[in-house]
Amino acid sequence: MGGMNPSVSAHSRRRFLQVVSGGALAGSLARLPAADPAAGKWIDAHVHVWTPDTKKYPLAPDYTVADMLPPSFTPGELFAHCRPQGVSRIVLIQMSFYQYDNRFMLDMMKEHPGVFSGVGIVNENAPNLSGRLKVLAEGGVRGLRITPGKTPIAEWLGSAGMKALWLAAADHGMAVCPLINPEALPLIRAKCESFPKTKVVIDHFARIGMAGPVEPAQLDLLCGLAEFPTVHVKTSAFYALGAKKAPYTDLGPMIRRLVGAYGAERLMWASDCPYQVQEGHNYADSIALVRDRLDFLTEDQKEWMLRKTAEKVFFQA
Repeated sequence: MGGMNPSVSAHSRRRFLQVVSGGALAGSLARLPAADPAAGKWIDAHVHVWTPDTKKYPLAPDYTVADMLPPSFTPGELFAHCRPQGVSRIVLIQMSFYQYDNRFMLDMMKEHPGVFSGVGIVNENAPNLSGRLKVLAEGGVRGLRITPGKTPIAEWLGSAGMKALWLAAADHGMAVCPLINPEALPLIRAKCESFPKTKVVIDHFARIGMAGPVEPAQLDLLCGLAEFPTVHVKTSAFYALGAKKAPYTDLGPMIRRLVGAYGAERLMWASDCPYQVQEGHNYADSIALVRDRLDFLTEDQKEWMLRKTAEKVFFQA
């Protein structure tokens, strides 16, 4: 997910996980019975995969093999976690290790047709941005991850390149997927006002609850974006939010508030693997929060959050 400081990029994930592990539950609650794998109808809307083969898929200049924790997380390793829980389709999120080189993600999408959709990363300042997005869209990419890194948030979101990206995303039917902290929500609101045709998917509740209990004022800002019909929210990365321990039911009130604001039709569950399956956490507890443990959700709302919203945004041309 990246660190708490909005100026810190996903490069700090390793250090963040070490911090989280200090307060994480040493062991999770007993696993719930697995969902029927034959059904296989659920969609995980946020997973990172990578390979230890750094010769074929070299890391970006700012990264080393030591940053790859775990050293490997391939589709096969992912399937061992998700398929027993009835998850048959996944939205792959371009891993920061590879920066703008989306080849591994695209190759895995080709290798597993119909299983994966993708969210890529592009340099918004690169020439022929629209042409680059066209190539990604033809490869099955349906979204673009954006995150400020070390650039001040206002400068980052207000740049000419970011304006071009939001325009081009709308032209190619791609969602802009901000990885941000809550402080950036007012600036995202301004972007939604300026680009009403651009689909938006906010990652990980905008990291509300990462620093501790959910702050009502921050949740108000996130719920306020529901007035824009193109905005969606990922209810995801439970391991890193609030109490940071299973069964994650302390996040239930935040999810209930978002359901009231957005409707389940604009919310989607995601695990944020492989980080959800480290430090005493497991995959079953993540999906179980939405599937089994929130009694205020109707069966229809669960269908939207666990499948239909992600299907609509990421699996339909």
